[in-house]
Amino acid sequence: MAEKEQNQKQINIELDEKTAEGIYSNLAIINHSVSEFVVDFISMMPGAPKAKVKSRIVLTPQHAKKFLKALNENVARFEKAHGTIQDYEQPPIPLNFGPTGEA
Repeated sequence: MAEKEQNQKQINIELDEKTAEGIYSNLAIINHSVSEFVVDFISMMPGAPKAKVKSRIVLTPQHAKKFLKALNENVARFEKAHGTIQDYEQPPIPLNFGPTGEA
């Protein structure tokens, strides 16, 4: 019976070819409201006056916290295997998302 229950809890995740290629991002902007976290992944090239949001992920606060925990655990495992990831200080980037919206 326990094996049957375990099989029912498995999730079949599909990954199509285009999604499997991934999207490069070197900047993430995070905003939040009471009910959601919005993470915009951006690809910004040096010297370019403009950058585009390549992907936007919207999370509930609970999922954002679970994601933070999972990312922290994975970074710790990576550093244990490959050494400390260097964090380079960069000057602040002036961001302009156009006119501000109202709700």
